[in-house]
Amino acid sequence: MSTAPGPTGQTTTRTEPGSTDPEAVPSDSVREEYQNLADLVRKYRFAYYQEDSPLVSDAEFDDLFRRLEEIEALHPELVSNDSPTQVVGGEVSAAFAAVEHLQRMYSLEDVFSLEELEAWLGKAEASVAKIGNGTAGPAWLTELKIDGLAVNLLYRDGKLVRAATRGDGYTGEDITHNVLTIKEIPQQLTGGNYPAEMEVRGEVFIPSQAFAEFNGALIEAGKAPLANPRNAAAGSLRQKDPAETAKRPLRMYVHGIGAREGLDTVSQSDTYRQLAEWGLPTSPYFEVLGSLKDVLAFIKRYGDKRHSLTHEIDGIVVKVDDFATQRALGFTSRVPRWAVAYKYPPEEVHTKLLDIDVNVGRTGRVTPFGVMEPVKVAGSTVGMATLHNQDVVKAKGVKIGDIVILRKAGDVIPEIVGPVLALRDQQDPPVRDFVMPTECPSCGTPLAPGKEGDVDIRCPNARSCPAQLRERVFHLAGRGGFDIEALGWEAAIALTQPAEPDVAPLSTEAALFDLTPEALADVRIRREKRSKGVATGEFELVPYFWSKGTAKTPSKPTATTDKLFRELEKAKSQPLWRLLVALSIRHVGPRASRALAQAFGTMDAIRQASEEELAHVDGVGPTIAAALKEWFAEDWHLEIIDRWAAAGVRMEDERDESMPRTLEGLTVVVTGSLPNFSRDEAKEAILLRGGKAAGSVSKNTSYVVAGENAGTKLDKAEQLGIPVLDEDGFRELLANGPAAAPAETEAGEPGQVSE
Repeated sequence: MSTAPGPTGQTTTRTEPGSTDPEAVPSDSVREEYQNLADLVRKYRFAYYQEDSPLVSDAEFDDLFRRLEEIEALHPELVSNDSPTQVVGGEVSAAFAAVEHLQRMYSLEDVFSLEELEAWLGKAEASVAKIGNGTAGPAWLTELKIDGLAVNLLYRDGKLVRAATRGDGYTGEDITHNVLTIKEIPQQLTGGNYPAEMEVRGEVFIPSQAFAEFNGALIEAGKAPLANPRNAAAGSLRQKDPAETAKRPLRMYVHGIGAREGLDTVSQSDTYRQLAEWGLPTSPYFEVLGSLKDVLAFIKRYGDKRHSLTHEIDGIVVKVDDFATQRALGFTSRVPRWAVAYKYPPEEVHTKLLDIDVNVGRTGRVTPFGVMEPVKVAGSTVGMATLHNQDVVKAKGVKIGDIVILRKAGDVIPEIVGPVLALRDQQDPPVRDFVMPTECPSCGTPLAPGKEGDVDIRCPNARSCPAQLRERVFHLAGRGGFDIEALGWEAAIALTQPAEPDVAPLSTEAALFDLTPEALADVRIRREKRSKGVATGEFELVPYFWSKGTAKTPSKPTATTDKLFRELEKAKSQPLWRLLVALSIRHVGPRASRALAQAFGTMDAIRQASEEELAHVDGVGPTIAAALKEWFAEDWHLEIIDRWAAAGVRMEDERDESMPRTLEGLTVVVTGSLPNFSRDEAKEAILLRGGKAAGSVSKNTSYVVAGENAGTKLDKAEQLGIPVLDEDGFRELLANGPAAAPAETEAGEPGQVSE
């Protein structure tokens, strides 16, 4: 027996041919598991490649496939020629003519961690060194793994004569007529000196922005949205009518080459340059790198910005750039030994939709949300996701009990994409439709439609609805409002909806600054019991703001309660814009609040301003102005302001007339982390000097201040040629205006900004 690296990077025990080690003989249970796994993988692969309707998420499929590889590594005698690990892609659909590729199209070996990637690259470098008798290691062509459909283009004397899907690697589906509708794929190459015959491989995809717009149009038309760009691209190319394909916003990037006659390029990167000269669409996202460190940096860089790219990606592909070295390394039965795909953690999974409930927001909007079996996606466990409104529920076609596709892109709010329709009839109990309630679930008030053009349904009982009050209290304590850390979600519930006493400490947020610790002594909430950290399903009433107390130790406010009242006192001196955010005025967020505070300076001035005067403020406009006047027209809203003012909350900003207006007329964007400025402090410094603190980069941006992990805003600034400052340059700009600030900082220079 010997040990060898397993398919996932771990060490597995492998039996040498002819070994009679009894531990190596697979048991009946192992054989049964293996057969069941193989059947499942075949079933899921067929649904993915032939029907463009995945039954499981990519992450679940990858887990099954890796387990299959692990069993085969331990028991190679189980492997047959038709094992899913020995074949590529899927079968050819009977709906299209079958065509043979001139040269086989392989799949890629996947790795799922940086450790596995490092092991793979180390092994490949060792093989290259052995082949080259100790010469320098290979250059790595590193590029994005497009989440699309693999396509093979056949050109003869520069003319496109056929396009086919990958199929099983040997035989694909003839989709020529559909590919001809993709404008950027040339039917005749430009320039000259074409090979007599050449296969060009690439990926057809739908750009992210175009996909979002296409789906938005479907939902608006009352149709079910497409699940994801990959399935949409695959389904588009399998339309029987090319006119239907032409309606989809398809694009293609070429990323490889198959059989060729008369093409003498020596590397992958040289080939890309030549293909681009002939008019073929090559990806702008590739680099030739010389070390593992550079490859890892590439992976991190594009992992950070993956949601701002032209298209969806699910990983990074690393290839040996040199063709001679590729040929020397060769292939396994399924994958090349000179290329590997690193896959990012999954952002799309499948889970069961247990129920659809509704939440009442701080402005009365009633929002359906899905309650799901908790599932890990994009690094966090998710059990709930918004469904926006009843029209979206209908358009997405989801029913309670469905297996649904859940997507969470980075830090974006989790989204239910749609149902896995092929599994609907298999659910027990049967799925059922969601019915929007007609009364507020919190206060029982009949729900009402929004204003004209507003698809939302709202609870009109803004003053007394406990759910709206709870949400407003939680909101006012947020980082954009009064920034009261001790007043979190559970504390907001305890103040507005406690289990005991019957009358809540807060029946309106107007009383927030009148609270005392003594008034909270009897507040109790309902909390689930836990045993050794595990929920028991039983509940009890526990004091929230005061300790339980014993015969020897009297009950008293907890440390968190003490902190709450310290922070309430501190909140009284927050600037005016934070006070405006805290009031939960519809449409009035931090940006408009800053603009209003800067323009008027006091709450009284804002209250007395006309709608026209409010709308004239840059960053406000007529919609926000109308919302402000409507809010101030309510007596109970004015009571909030008056009681807060009586409690000592500051209602005007102190203006430092000596502050030089060095940024008058300038628009500055701050991105990334600065060592000595919080994001709010940096914006405040800009506003105090007469500048505009914008949240996005455009051609009207004067400067971008970029700190660590600046991300896509820095990229856009560089594309538009906008001056980029580090913190030192920012200080110069604040102190002395644009004449003193550096014209531009180059990434990577000492003391300056770099990715």
